Amino acid sequence: MWARRFAGSILNSRLATGISQLGRPLIPSAKPISSAFAMPKFSAQQTRGLQNLQPRRRKYKKAQKGRVPVRTGGSTKGNYMAFGDYGLRVKLGLRLSAKTISAIHVMLKRKLKAIKGLRIWLRVFPDIPVSTKGTEIRMGKGKGAFDYWACRVPKDKIIFEVRGPGLNTELAKDAMRQAGFKLGVPTEFVIANDETRQPKKEDLPPTNIPFLQAK
Repeated sequence: MWARRFAGSILNSRLATGISQLGRPLIPSAKPISSAFAMPKFSAQQTRGLQNLQPRRRKYKKAQKGRVPVRTGGSTKGNYMAFGDYGLRVKLGLRLSAKTISAIHVMLKRKLKAIKGLRIWLRVFPDIPVSTKGTEIRMGKGKGAFDYWACRVPKDKIIFEVRGPGLNTELAKDAMRQAGFKLGVPTEFVIANDETRQPKKEDLPPTNIPFLQAK
């Protein structure tokens, strides 16, 4: 073991100086090993590809099935346009898998490939692990193995938004129509205007109705 370390240290020193045993340069323009083999610097803000959508970390590796939330308190979070000019809204709640989200994103990029500078925003993210068990398996023996990531999307939530120079309404509507075919629920094409934009806090209706004492 010590001999390998000693030989490695000698090789590194020769590479750093660029001189062989015969006194000839190993590399015509040899650089110090510290700069030649330096690790690339990564920026603090890293982007994540949509081909592998999953959370970076999670406290528990499995989760209960749960249900799609039904907003009974008047919440409108995620129901308004926030970034793009056109959006896709679901009219029924569903559980959306990461594979479906990636397929829709690929389809939108292929459909709107002619638009230079196209931007696509994803308003939902799959952060819930879904586990499954095989067919004809007896009950018990613990929870099934992890299968895929998914997210619960409530009713009337916008899941995709697009914007680009020269993107007209007809082309965006056709792309969103094809994206809705992959969801399996009724969808709605949304155009950004004063009614679909996020209103100010003072303009929102009250979320709590004052209690009226019964007479």
